[in-house]
Amino acid sequence: MSRIGKLPIQLPAKVEITAEGRSVTVKGPNGTLTETLPDYVAVAIAGGQVQVSRVDDSREARAAHGLARTLVNNMVTGVTKGFERKLLITGVGYKAEPRGKGWILFSLGYSHPILFELPPGVTAEIDVKAKEPSVLLKGYNRQVLGAAAAAVRGLRPPEPYKGKGIRYADETILRKEGKAAGKGKGKK
Repeated sequence: MSRIGKLPIQLPAKVEITAEGRSVTVKGPNGTLTETLPDYVAVAIAGGQVQVSRVDDSREARAAHGLARTLVNNMVTGVTKGFERKLLITGVGYKAEPRGKGWILFSLGYSHPILFELPPGVTAEIDVKAKEPSVLLKGYNRQVLGAAAAAVRGLRPPEPYKGKGIRYADETILRKEGKAAGKGKGKK
């Protein structure tokens, strides 16, 4: 039995969940999410709890059990609390500015500014007054939020020598030592 898959999901008071076949729909204060689960699992809703179980003990069913439970749990968490992802911008002259609703203008050391459009359901809060500017992305769909954060980070990934670029707040960049020029090696 899957350690994660066997855990029941507690439903908060404001959340409605419906399961029709493989499709699960969760409605809450933040919005509505729908997910199609793998064939190998079944969803049962009873007494304010959701229980995800596997249909048989095949290898595929065992692999999908914990995944399906986590997907449903993320949907419930997303429509009640939401998710957030913080990105830090490091580098001289690197900055981000809000441009209208759903757009961010980045200056990242290229010859041109980059105008980035946020996907629907994702909002951004930009802190430019801090020593290290940051972008806080918020949304109720964890998959869309993660993809948006990865796309923003991909605009200027952090480099290992000076650490310049966009990185996640909880990310650690392994720094490299630069060239050892002028240390007397090879000179006579």
